[in-house]
Amino acid sequence: MSPEDKDEQAAGETTEQAPVEEQPQADAPAQAESAAEESAAKPKAKAKAKAAAKPKAAAKPKAAAKPKAAKKPKADDANADEAPPKAEKAAKAPARPVASRRVVRAHARYVRTSARKARMVCRQLPGKSVQEARAILAYTPREVATAWGKLLESAVANAESNHELLEEDLVVREAFADEGPTIKRFRPRAMGRATPIRKRTSHLTITLSSRPQGHERNS
Repeated sequence: MSPEDKDEQAAGETTEQAPVEEQPQADAPAQAESAAEESAAKPKAKAKAKAAAKPKAAAKPKAAAKPKAAKKPKADDANADEAPPKAEKAAKAPARPVASRRVVRAHARYVRTSARKARMVCRQLPGKSVQEARAILAYTPREVATAWGKLLESAVANAESNHELLEEDLVVREAFADEGPTIKRFRPRAMGRATPIRKRTSHLTITLSSRPQGHERNS
């Protein structure tokens, strides 16, 4: 071979063996992202195609509206309707006359007797007329009956002078005795001792009222 042919052959080998320039690696991530998007878009497209292929379910007919029940009348309305007849009955009914009975009281305070002894006499007086009460007290064998007799006369005098009532129309309505203060004394006893003495007192009260209408007087 001539030297010229050797030079040409060497030049051809150099040209054949020249390295191929590689593409930059920056394109690799972009290709991966595009491939991932394509793979994600495929199932979505398939799902849309299936949904379009299925026939739409027929819409259910709406239930007919129930008729509203009539409102019940309230209790107040019923009472309001019934009120006028009651008012009319009350207006028609005649008013009953109210009997007015005057009451007269007399008090005796600090009477020197125990309330227990005074109550034994006054239990017989309520409901009796003045004449009957006088007779009962006149024939009662107890000392406190005298105090009750004086109190009865005081009550009758109050009724006649202050309220212009007649003695024949009066009735004993109440008669009661309350306990008063106790007077304490001491009595000497044997061996230098002392025993207490309790002197009881009481408050007496008599209430007289006029006789009710239609009641016959005692002769």
